[in-house]
Amino acid sequence: MKYLYCISIFLLSCVSHEERQENTVSSLDYDKAYEYIDAGKTDSSFFFFDKARQVFLDNKDSLGVAKCLVNMAITLKDQNDFFGAQETALQAVSYMNTNDPKHYIYLSTNYNNLGVASSKLGQYKTALSFYELALKFSNDSSNTFSYQNNIAICYQNINQYNTAIEIYNSLLGKTKNSPKRYARILSNLARTKWLQNSRYPAENELLKAMTIRRREKDLWGLNASYVHLTDFYTKNSPNTALLYAEKMYEVAKELKSADDQIYALGKLVELTPSNLAKKYFSIYQHMADSVQKARAAAKNQFALIRYEVEKNKTENLRLEKENAQKQYRLTRQRVITGASIFLLLLVVGGGTFWYKRRKQRLELEAQNRVKETQLHLSKKIHDVVANGIYRVMTEIEYKDDIDREGMLDKLEHMYNQSRDISHDVEQKTITEIPFSEQIASLLKSFAADHRRVLIAGNEAGQWTHVSKRIKDEIKHVLQELMVNMKKHSQADQVVVRFETSGEQLKIVYKDNGIGMPQEKTQGKGLSNTVSRIESLGGEIIFVSELGKGLSVTTNIPLV
Repeated sequence: MKYLYCISIFLLSCVSHEERQENTVSSLDYDKAYEYIDAGKTDSSFFFFDKARQVFLDNKDSLGVAKCLVNMAITLKDQNDFFGAQETALQAVSYMNTNDPKHYIYLSTNYNNLGVASSKLGQYKTALSFYELALKFSNDSSNTFSYQNNIAICYQNINQYNTAIEIYNSLLGKTKNSPKRYARILSNLARTKWLQNSRYPAENELLKAMTIRRREKDLWGLNASYVHLTDFYTKNSPNTALLYAEKMYEVAKELKSADDQIYALGKLVELTPSNLAKKYFSIYQHMADSVQKARAAAKNQFALIRYEVEKNKTENLRLEKENAQKQYRLTRQRVITGASIFLLLLVVGGGTFWYKRRKQRLELEAQNRVKETQLHLSKKIHDVVANGIYRVMTEIEYKDDIDREGMLDKLEHMYNQSRDISHDVEQKTITEIPFSEQIASLLKSFAADHRRVLIAGNEAGQWTHVSKRIKDEIKHVLQELMVNMKKHSQADQVVVRFETSGEQLKIVYKDNGIGMPQEKTQGKGLSNTVSRIESLGGEIIFVSELGKGLSVTTNIPLV
């Protein structure tokens, strides 16, 4: 419900034209994204922010990348894709400098957005930590006020009423010059005291806040007041509660807020006599279904936008690579031709004896290079081609429906890698795929049109001090969890998060599937998973409720 949270402050959409011109790298896509924000076209703005992000990334403008990601995360949150918002906002953090005051406004906005997304998912303690960080980097009194209000609401939601009341009392003294703020804090404070003690006489304060909001024509504030008054009167005066529920429904329609309309309709169904509640229930059911379909479509739309941008990027890289190869072949041909003419003149002018000695030496060097190349080729073919084929075999083995185009793309990628081996041999180096990319590839291979796989904390630096044995076991464990999810969970959202604290690596897996029966935890695959973690001196905890998904927390010592 929007009245429960301070609406995320979209400061970045209001940034001045002059500030945009201060970017280290100029990006027409970045400016165009802001034009679409002003026009209310969030899908188009999201698309151009993603394109601008790649431009900034290519030019090593980390703040530019961060700005794009922060805006994209706010858009995802506003479209109720809270997991996507968390993933994108956490990516933005890694591109900002906590020691640079110029970054503070973006850090505070981004952390506040993370707090709102976490609150929407019911993760109130996590939201608290993000709101505290937003407060830490806030250099604007208005924003600070909003962040403190958000923190108080979180404490209210986890039933720590005394702490929430203490914050509200401190904020109340800062609202003398703002009737809207005063009404907001007064209503929240009265509601918190009433939640703490149902006998607290909150009526007068709630009505006073409502009167101020009505006078100030604060429709969002009135909506919140009607919610508070409906809840307050529900038990002791149902008829009065029904009156405020009807007012809440009318204001929600005026605001065109689908969430608040659904909430109000639920209250009307609850409070209206059963013979009259049927019409409200019918509207409630229709609106709830429509909102759910619209949000599902929006999530898919933004996922497709990201896919198209990445697809275009890949195609551009492919064309650049082909052009580079053509240029290389042309240059090599010219070099060979010039060298041939030079050698011919050298042979004619240098005499037969010198020519023979030089030929013998070149032949010996060529033989040594062939031997060295054979050793490098053998190792590289094993690392690149054989391992790639094994990955494709694994995906075919565990997937019931084979994505033919996807398999062809991966085989083409392996073909290109094997072809490139001949060009890389002269450099005599073997490039190993970073472990973070291996993990991302493994997890994303289980994504589908109906299933999102979200990854957080999988930065390259995360794995710098992790041993090869631990990495190998982690890959096996993650593969077993993902295979189990695909076969049994019916999940459409999967989140895998990696965290390192001191000498401890923590991996959290969550899905929103049907959960796992108690007897399933004794299966052979999951038993092997437990054994692998225990062999590393770690622990693995399964938490599952039928119908509510599965959560797996793994802790592994790194020393």
